[in-house]
Amino acid sequence: MKFVVAASVLAAAVATPAWAQVEAGDVLVRARATLVSPTEDSGPVTPGFPTGSVGVSDRAAPELDFTYMITDHIGAELILATTKHNISGRGVLAALGDVASTRVLPPTLTLQYHFAPKSHVRPYVGAGINYTTFYSADASRSLEAAIGRTDVRLKDSFGYALQAGVDVDLSPRVFLNLDVKYIDIDTTARLTTGGAVNRVDVNIDPIVPAIGIGMRF
Repeated sequence: MKFVVAASVLAAAVATPAWAQVEAGDVLVRARATLVSPTEDSGPVTPGFPTGSVGVSDRAAPELDFTYMITDHIGAELILATTKHNISGRGVLAALGDVASTRVLPPTLTLQYHFAPKSHVRPYVGAGINYTTFYSADASRSLEAAIGRTDVRLKDSFGYALQAGVDVDLSPRVFLNLDVKYIDIDTTARLTTGGAVNRVDVNIDPIVPAIGIGMRF
């Protein structure tokens, strides 16, 4: 009798579909809410403002990412998002408040290792590359009132990215995701005012925590 009961339980377990366990060939799509929080380090604004520097604001934004599972444990993730950041004056430029703004598009590709693909709680780590392009950069009214009409350009950046996160099952296909990244982003901003050109080197290097919902396909 005990053998019959045990066999029945085993048969039921085998027949019951597993939850969102990950395997090679799966595509994981996540929608996240992120906070891009720069840990910036700025050089001086030269040659015009050698005692001035700049800071970069935090910004929350939605993010969409796609992970393709190459094996049960190895996945490749592409991250897509864009944010707008204010650039503030520091030192001798602090009285101007924001001196410029720019939009940032930082597509990032990471290679991930998933520690427990068959578990309902699946932690992972990742490392990869980032290419950041800056667009729609504008000088602020306060800067132009102080020095005149100014054109702002920021050099694109190529760097590395580090990542850690966890997926937690909510249903057979849907899961909660928690994720944090460190992205290496360095740029040079060029401010052209008439015939005068000022430059400033900025290491933006944001920490990007995120929370979202994902689906396995």
